[in-house]
Amino acid sequence: MSKTETKQTVKRGRPIVAGSKRQAVLAMRDAKRNAGIEIKRGRPAGTKKVTTDVTVEVKAKATKAQKQAKLATTADVNEA
Repeated sequence: MSKTETKQTVKRGRPIVAGSKRQAVLAMRDAKRNAGIEIKRGRPAGTKKVTTDVTVEVKAKATKAQKQAKLATTADVNEA
């Protein structure tokens, strides 16, 4: 029995399948990287959205006291 230990390493990550689409994409990335082209990964920024300003007029609601005062004045006018 030898005194040196042998360790088996477990490969992690996706398996390498020759001829797959993933391997083609990785090879294309390596070719671009070797050519000096900057590789940007992630979600694209997209187009700049143009928004228009919309203004909406909102009438203020009258309070209960204001409504009662208005009813009292109209009642006085109707009685006269």
